[in-house]
Amino acid sequence: MTATTKIRRSAERGHANHGWLDSYHTFSFADYYDPRFMGFRSLRVINQDRIAPGRGFGTHPHRNMEIFSYLVDGQLEHKDSMGNGRVLSPGQIQLMSAGSGVTHSEFNPNLDQEAHLLQIWILPRQNGLTPSYTEWHPDPARENDPKVLVISPDGRDGSAIIHQDAWVYRLRLATGQETSHQLELESGMWLQVIRGEIEVNGTILRAGDALSSEEAGRWSFVAQSDSEALLFELF
Repeated sequence: MTATTKIRRSAERGHANHGWLDSYHTFSFADYYDPRFMGFRSLRVINQDRIAPGRGFGTHPHRNMEIFSYLVDGQLEHKDSMGNGRVLSPGQIQLMSAGSGVTHSEFNPNLDQEAHLLQIWILPRQNGLTPSYTEWHPDPARENDPKVLVISPDGRDGSAIIHQDAWVYRLRLATGQETSHQLELESGMWLQVIRGEIEVNGTILRAGDALSSEEAGRWSFVAQSDSEALLFELF
């Protein structure tokens, strides 16, 4: 590993268990503070949340943040002050641009299964934007693609639109399968492993682990077991 490439191990993350919510914090958040992990470029929050059946986050406000949830297991019900009301299923993404101000709630509607998700915050390109909401749903025809663009600034390939120079890819790899990413000059990469084990240029990452780098060039991802991850490229 070079000086610009770092590993963030799952066990080193912040942890808070509120009974109804079990959450691991990749970056400083709420009562967890580590000056070494305040974010990465525009990426500010990655929380791995498990919400108990029938529980959730009551209505609360946000401003000037791009907030998206990636559902891993269970269901997640979203309601906001813009009039949106949705129930997400595994593999789907909801992206809310809080902009000048919005309130929302997130709730696990199941009474017999926890909701497992990643909640991610990215700083917007500018403050005071008009709040907006968008979603990404996987295309069944591309369900087995190893690398799919899910969030981008321009909505290409059916991706959800974010107000930042940020591209987010879903990696889904069967055991032994490989994909790659060409990291551009002046950009940074963050890989967050959700399930399984992935070898990244010779380093093994397991569920909850992350790798960041600002080293331009080709990066190779090889699954050591059936794996899922989110890959961020941030300018």
